[in-house]
Amino acid sequence: MNATEFSALLVLATATSFTPGPNTTLSTALAANHGLPRALRFVCAVPVGWALLLALCTAGVGALVMAQPLLRWAILGGGGVYLLWLAGRLWCSRALGQADDARLQVGFGQGVALQFLNIKAWMLALSIVAGWIAGRDDAWQRFAQVLPVMLAFAFASNLAYALTGSLLREWLAGPVIDGQPSGRRLLIFNRAMATALVLTAAWMLAHGAGAPA
Repeated sequence: MNATEFSALLVLATATSFTPGPNTTLSTALAANHGLPRALRFVCAVPVGWALLLALCTAGVGALVMAQPLLRWAILGGGGVYLLWLAGRLWCSRALGQADDARLQVGFGQGVALQFLNIKAWMLALSIVAGWIAGRDDAWQRFAQVLPVMLAFAFASNLAYALTGSLLREWLAGPVIDGQPSGRRLLIFNRAMATALVLTAAWMLAHGAGAPA
């Protein structure tokens, strides 16, 4: 891979990783509600799931999946429903979660699985395979070059969003009224995060439905 190709990959990775999406929204919400340690499980799950997805697309599975309307709609439907379910859990939450709070539970396994329900992730993986890997004599060598770059950006972006949520955690809990945090700020924040998830689900359905069969 020459310097021009690598520079273009870095630009793409920056633009796609640090813009808001389902992963960064959940990283922020998890850290704000449950603290950074709980959010780190999801933050680490994102690059693992994305690595598996990129490997499948490099092997040609992604193109086959996207070429089948039923499979594509299964991804769209499953991802949309899951994001709406998470949005519903966030919408009414106004208290900082404890370890046993089931209102917003997204662990490592769910974080990995979410990548396969994210049509944005599929389309990005396919775009990278088409632009940097497929049809080259050194395809798997290129895959080995692309993979650590995308994993680093996936981890860094979600960690940055989680750190932001963690730093806001105590402020969101206040102010204290009658000895108890009012939770009003957290409620507003959680509803903003829930709205972002709903809009993301709508975007996925709109753009995924228009993807070529």
